[in-house]
Amino acid sequence: MEQSTLHDRAGGLDEARLAALVDAFYDRVQRHPTLGPVFNAAIDDWPGHKALLTRFWSSVALGTRSYRGNPMAVHRGLPIHAEHFEDWLALWSRTCREQLEDDEAARMVEYATRIGRSLRYGLGIADSTRGLGLPVVAPR
Repeated sequence: MEQSTLHDRAGGLDEARLAALVDAFYDRVQRHPTLGPVFNAAIDDWPGHKALLTRFWSSVALGTRSYRGNPMAVHRGLPIHAEHFEDWLALWSRTCREQLEDDEAARMVEYATRIGRSLRYGLGIADSTRGLGLPVVAPR
């Protein structure tokens, strides 16, 4: 993607600001009463994990394609429930609003909402699935 296109897509957002956002957000995640226990048990290297997630968000928001990974596979083995996604999105939204301009925050929250929806569906905890990942079929 050309630099001007990246700038148009991201507005004033750049990788340094994304890194600061990710850092602030995951500092809060570590202390969060429901998210902290899940993530702290799974993450051994927080600085490395934050760097990985900065690449992830840079790929999402800036189109850098710097992230290499499989978020679905990583989250599949964690004890995550629907409430965790609600807490995660609420904390992400608050952090984005505090760290970014209104339009940037709205864009990042929209990305997170879509990503969360996809992960929930893939993990079988979406509103339209049962615990085994099977779709809920309405009786005829």
